[in-house]
Amino acid sequence: MTKGRVTLVACALLLMLLTVSFSGCLEQTPVNERPVVKIDYPNDGVTVSGIVIFSGTAFDPDGNDSLLTVEVKVDDGKWLEAYGDGNWSFELDTSLYSDGKHEFYTRAFDNVSYSENVELTFFVDNSDKFEDVHRWAVFVATANRLDVKVKLGNGGLVLAEEMASYFINNFGYPANHITILFDDGWVRANNGEGERVVTLQERPERLTGVSYGAATLDTVKSILNSVVETANQYDDSEVFIWLFNHGVGDPENKLTGGKVLEHSEILVWDGVLSDYQLGDILNPLQAKLCLIVDACYSGGFANRVVFNLPTLLNSGLPEKGRIVITGASKFTTGYASTVTGPLFTQLWFNGIKTGQADGFRKGVFEKGRATHLRFFKDGKVSVEEAFYFARYMLTTKEFKDYRSMQPQMNDRYPGNPPVGNRGEMFLGT
Repeated sequence: MTKGRVTLVACALLLMLLTVSFSGCLEQTPVNERPVVKIDYPNDGVTVSGIVIFSGTAFDPDGNDSLLTVEVKVDDGKWLEAYGDGNWSFELDTSLYSDGKHEFYTRAFDNVSYSENVELTFFVDNSDKFEDVHRWAVFVATANRLDVKVKLGNGGLVLAEEMASYFINNFGYPANHITILFDDGWVRANNGEGERVVTLQERPERLTGVSYGAATLDTVKSILNSVVETANQYDDSEVFIWLFNHGVGDPENKLTGGKVLEHSEILVWDGVLSDYQLGDILNPLQAKLCLIVDACYSGGFANRVVFNLPTLLNSGLPEKGRIVITGASKFTTGYASTVTGPLFTQLWFNGIKTGQADGFRKGVFEKGRATHLRFFKDGKVSVEEAFYFARYMLTTKEFKDYRSMQPQMNDRYPGNPPVGNRGEMFLGT
């Protein structure tokens, strides 16, 4: 074998060895598979009004760990991030869009590639078929915040829908004038303890015509501002607002809850709403108003401490033509069932719907008392009578464990006390 041929063979062998030794370095990077996104609700071509929650699913064939975001947009608007990824949702206030046809788009992103855009056509119709009825109700319940250890279950949603249904059927509130905001817009398994299961609007038991949404701080403010603006257009407007969740206080401080020099506050899904913040929102409202805040340490919303004594810190909520009620005093805790909702509101509402509260009066220390005189009974129940009925029920043996709640009321309807409020507020009139 010649020297040249030996050299050629040696080079060939060396090349083979290098190829085998470093074959791992020559493998190609796997091709990224694009994520997939789907819209589950609502259906294509749907007509919507008020708040609508778009929802769906998304997954990455390469593994959900790499699925980063789901984005949505309406018409030619900007892409916005949806809530969640594998199970996603997006809350849309249709009042911000013109009536008529619109397009909703969604896409998923896995940090490498976008999915194909998925499109849905929807129609907005916010025309008010009950424009001659000037009554509005907003129910806000935040019960299962992820960062709060003690969950309050789905009872707040159940009670909100019971009251809303009663208001529609008995007080003449139009369904499209009612908004229910609950948690993050989803119902969770295990009565609020588990994973997200379904959005509020996808449930078969939802109330037809009622607008549902998440109880986020921005949504609460937006809905209340809209109600204030609309109600102020009419002289005979009536507004009912109900808020339920944990109140902010120190449970270790049994005497005052640490609230002597602090405003009352209630949690919403992503923040805190104080009594003076709510006062600022509702300050422009000129309509008849019944406001109930059912939470621990909530008395400050009614400018009350305990025993109906005034607080040093003004919330700005009690005004002429309003009744402000709280489920507990500023220094005490409230109680709630994870299945049926907060106790005070249950008692108040039960007094109305059963008629048992008819004729109830203040009584000693405003603990409520029944009357057997027909003169005080008129066959209907006022907001005040229902309050005194609830206070009275808390003095009975059945509810003896909850007597410390001390619900408070600041009654300035139809005018300021002591003379101006010698009248009763009847809802739906």
